[in-house]
Amino acid sequence: MTQPTSIGRPPGGDPPPLTVNLLHPHLLTAALDAARRGWHVFPLRPGQKRPALHGEPHCPRTGLCAGGHVKWQDRATTDPERVTAAWTAGTYNIGIATGPSGLLVVDLDMPKDKSNGDAPCGATTFQALCERAGQVVPATYRVRTASGGEHLYFRAPAGIRLGNTAGTLAPLVDTRAWGGYVLAPGSTVNGARYVVVDSRPVADLPAWLATLLHTPTPPRPVQRQAVAVRDSSRVARTALERESAAVAATGEGGRNAALLRGARAVGRFVAWGEIPRHVAEEAFQEAGEAAGLPPAECRATIRSALDWSLRTCRPREAA
Repeated sequence: MTQPTSIGRPPGGDPPPLTVNLLHPHLLTAALDAARRGWHVFPLRPGQKRPALHGEPHCPRTGLCAGGHVKWQDRATTDPERVTAAWTAGTYNIGIATGPSGLLVVDLDMPKDKSNGDAPCGATTFQALCERAGQVVPATYRVRTASGGEHLYFRAPAGIRLGNTAGTLAPLVDTRAWGGYVLAPGSTVNGARYVVVDSRPVADLPAWLATLLHTPTPPRPVQRQAVAVRDSSRVARTALERESAAVAATGEGGRNAALLRGARAVGRFVAWGEIPRHVAEEAFQEAGEAAGLPPAECRATIRSALDWSLRTCRPREAA
């Protein structure tokens, strides 16, 4: 499968032939509809949740990336010409970069254990959260996901840069904002399509939800941010690139173990102050998602691995 390295016009600027993607015109239509709403879109692999754009380990450093790797969030676009160029080149699913789009999406997931019919779903736990807060479930633009869960779209509050959460509000309730993305309606996973079930306008994020989500990030210890990656040792840079690339290339069945192993291997450089923790977290988050792991699972594994490294790492002089 050919994967685009950027969202844009082909060399020479001529538009691609519009006959390439006639078997799935709904994808182009859906991508253009999202872009018209001001939502920044980018292609995901056909039938999957993984970005179809190249990751940093495989960046050719050409085109949009000539000055350095440009991540999917920054390559996402509302330009109809760029959207048309991408979705007439292949049957890509549609990713919406929530942060640049000014969105916060509440993801109400389904239980992973299908055998337990009594297990509450995200919609149930979110409703209970609303009731405890003395609120009703907000009415807004709503999408049914491929798994049977729901996405509730909200306009993110101005002046607050909210990130992603996993289970912070309630079990099986995640949120996507800066650093996250959701699949747009029209996308298909495992043969099931994402479908709009409430087309009313996107509502503002309720103030009480914004309050619950807006928790200040604690300052990082000085030793973790004292040295930028560009000033770190060649060994540290090489280790981060090698280990993250190995995670991204891991197939199904060993992905979480590879992520844990790779993050632990790099953790000593974080403990020694040669790589800021947030840089290592971002590199492994991208690699884990590129391998097909859910974002929340990536975050939990990376956090566990780096915490372990910081607890157990010997001083550099003794290594």
